[in-house]
Amino acid sequence: MKSPLLSLPGAVPAEGRDEGVAAHYGDLFREQRALAAGDGFVDLSHRGVVTVTGDDRLSWLHLLLTQHVSELPAGRATEALILSANGHIEHALYLVDDGETVWAHVEPGTQDELIAYLESMKFFYRVEVADRTDEFAVVHLSAGSIAEVPDGVVVQETAHGRDLFLPRADLESFAASHGPAAGILAYEALRIEAHRPRLGFETDHRTIPHELGWIGSAVHLQKGCYRGQETVARVHNLGKPPRRLVFLHLDGSEVHLPGHGTPIHLAADGGEGRQLGFITTSARHHELGPIALAMVKRNVPVDAELMAGDTAAAQETVVEP
Repeated sequence: MKSPLLSLPGAVPAEGRDEGVAAHYGDLFREQRALAAGDGFVDLSHRGVVTVTGDDRLSWLHLLLTQHVSELPAGRATEALILSANGHIEHALYLVDDGETVWAHVEPGTQDELIAYLESMKFFYRVEVADRTDEFAVVHLSAGSIAEVPDGVVVQETAHGRDLFLPRADLESFAASHGPAAGILAYEALRIEAHRPRLGFETDHRTIPHELGWIGSAVHLQKGCYRGQETVARVHNLGKPPRRLVFLHLDGSEVHLPGHGTPIHLAADGGEGRQLGFITTSARHHELGPIALAMVKRNVPVDAELMAGDTAAAQETVVEP
C-alpha cells in the first residue's frame, strides 16, 4: 500500500520490505536527530493492522500468544509472538487493548497469514478477527514527544515512543500538523541503536525467542500452554540458544554498509575463515556512525574482533552467550 506522504517534499521511497513509505525526506541525519529529540513522526502506514473484538478476545489470545494477556489492562501496550510447534518465531505482534478491541500492528504483508491462523483457532470462542489495514495507518511518535494525539485515536505507548492507529484518511492532515516527517531509515537506525529485533530482519525460519532477547519483553515464562512452549521452557531451563544477537560498530571508512546476510568471520582469520554468523540489519547513525545488528554463533567470544564481509566490526553483547 503506497502512502500518500510519499508526495511530501524530498520523499525518497523505501525498498524491500518497507516499500510503500519513505526511506527519507532528503536529510537522513537531521531526521534521526529530530526523532532522538522527540520531534516529528514516522510514517509506518505500510504495516498491517489487525483487530480482535468480542468478550473472549483476551482469554482467547492468551492461549495463542507467548505473552500473558488474559488480564491485560486497557491502554497498556505489550508485544507478543506466535511460534511454530518447534518454537520458531512466525509472527510478532505489537498490541494494545482499548477496553473493547485489541489492536495489533504487524510486519508489512504478514497480516493475511496471521489472520488465517487466528481464524483457524477460533473454535467456540466469542471473537471476531479483522484486517483493518485499509482503514488505519500506523504512525510513530518517538520517545519524549509531546505532540497531541487526535481525539479517539488508539495509542500504543512504550518506552520507545507511541504508535498511533490513525484513520488512514487523516494521514495527510496529521502530517501537516505534526511534522517534520522522518523516514524509515531514521527509525531503523534508532531501532538498531536500541538493540530491538524485528521480524524478518533479525529472524529467519529457525530463530527462537532466546536468541534475540525476546524472553521477558515478548515471551512470558509463567503463563499457560501455547504452541512452541516446550521449546521455550527447555532452552530456558536446560540449555542455551545456538545463536545470539549482537550489536556491531562498523568501520566508518567503508563507503558501503554490509547488507542483510553478509557473512561474519573472525578478523584474525580474514576473509577465509569459517562463517560465524551474518548481518541482520545495518544503518548509518547520526552519532555512532555505521552500526548493525547481527546473529552469531553462541560460542563466539564476546571480545572477538569480527569482520562483516570486508568491513571490520567491534561487537557489543545484546544476548549473553
